[in-house]
Amino acid sequence: MTLTKQDFSAGLPPPSELGIAGMDSSRGKEKSVLESLTGGDPFGSVEPVKKPSGRLIMHSMAMLGREFCYAVEAAFVTPVLLSVGLPKGLYSLVWLISPILGFVLQPVVGSASDHCTSGWGKRRPYILALGFLMLLGMALYLNGDMMVSALIPERGKQRTWAIVITMLGVVLFDFAADFIDGPIKAYLFDVCSHQDKEKGLHYHALLTGLGGALGYLTGAMDWGNSVLGRFLGSEFQVMFIIAALVFLICLTVHLCSIPEAPLKDDNTETKLLLKVDGSSKYGSIESVNNGYLKPKYVQTRMTVKCLLKALLSMPSHYRCLCVSHLVGWTAFLSNMLFFTDFMGQIVYHGNPYAPHNSTAYLTYERGVEIGCWGMCINAISSSLYSYLQKALLPYIGLKGLYFIGYLLFGIGTGFIGLFPKVYSTLALCSLFGVMSSTLYTVPFNLIAEYHREEEVRGNIQHSEKGISEAPGRGKGIDCAALTCMVQLAQIVVGVGLGFLVSAAGSVIVVVICASAVALTGCCFVAFFVRYVD
Repeated sequence: MTLTKQDFSAGLPPPSELGIAGMDSSRGKEKSVLESLTGGDPFGSVEPVKKPSGRLIMHSMAMLGREFCYAVEAAFVTPVLLSVGLPKGLYSLVWLISPILGFVLQPVVGSASDHCTSGWGKRRPYILALGFLMLLGMALYLNGDMMVSALIPERGKQRTWAIVITMLGVVLFDFAADFIDGPIKAYLFDVCSHQDKEKGLHYHALLTGLGGALGYLTGAMDWGNSVLGRFLGSEFQVMFIIAALVFLICLTVHLCSIPEAPLKDDNTETKLLLKVDGSSKYGSIESVNNGYLKPKYVQTRMTVKCLLKALLSMPSHYRCLCVSHLVGWTAFLSNMLFFTDFMGQIVYHGNPYAPHNSTAYLTYERGVEIGCWGMCINAISSSLYSYLQKALLPYIGLKGLYFIGYLLFGIGTGFIGLFPKVYSTLALCSLFGVMSSTLYTVPFNLIAEYHREEEVRGNIQHSEKGISEAPGRGKGIDCAALTCMVQLAQIVVGVGLGFLVSAAGSVIVVVICASAVALTGCCFVAFFVRYVD
């Protein structure tokens, strides 16, 4: 059979359709190649592979080391500040500088980590740098007096420089220890599937409580009269060596736990560009170190102005979550920062302003010691409750866990204020751990839920329209915004509670305020915080 030219032409589609068909065929081949690599829609979000529990525990070791150092600070920072002769007027300044800096700079660091192009990953360079600053701050406030005595011979200048160095150390440590939580959480969210995120957050809470308990127990020992204490000079130097070793080991294990995918620059990244039409954006497929691929969206680096705009224009459910986190931490810190003083003055009826050799002052010191054991009970309870949370979650959900945490803390602190007895107060310290575990897990679980919902919604849009421009916020800035509420709570507590105590003439007002704020938070988390079905 012979085909004429007309027959052959009639069998072909019009030139325009032929071009479109060719483009569609080319797109189809590209998409099929990508699907063979990713196992599905190349524009969809690829779920990371399941991580072994051992890796998640290794990742959580940073929280153990951080909380161990926090406990050492809580146990020794007041004696250190008193020993260098810090004037009372500067106490509030020491506790306010760090949260103010954190509140201003935390979102900036979170956004910067979202765009970090280090070959080691987006989060780990920041975690390492903040870990170094924690060690430097701890070295300064625990060894500042000894360093100044060795470096400055004039005794008249030694006291001034000892105060400056010690204050600098406290501020630097608090600044870095508060900051490091955001990148650690963002690191977990980046490398884990949704189920592993929940599991990892529970391990974080577990090891946070364990680190606090170990830190308080270590601080309660009499290191000054030990062989090591006599060799190094004082118990402060012993605690620095122990805390530094614990933190370095935990930080190293954390940084080696899960490989992190580097976010490469557009100029150096190997891309597969998919041109959809004349007005469409370009996207790329990013190779991930642990064997899966995920879409990399077109994203601009934030300026401070854009960053503030993104924070102010965040969706209402993010804003409500931040407010609830602020309320929770305000209640928790109100109680925890004044708890040992409450035990010494209200429960034991001691007097911190009495002569140091008087019965009233020694009674106050005994109350402070027992208060430290209450803090240890809080840490152990927090660790244990993190496991109970996993069992309760399928039955009451995140809303139930969030509500119960605030409710039990509010009731517990209320009873302590009404019935300030030794054994009942120590027993109710276990409810502090419920609140602590709740604050460390539930809000970040909700952030993960929100991001997962947005990813699912984005996948539907991408499958219909191709790759589009990603929103300005990332996981880093959302975690940073949430962590900022801790600093803001510290500012509120530092400014407001001192004034309330002076006005009321008793620290019992602190416990009552903590209870009232927590119970108010119950209503807020029940009616205003959004939960993903």
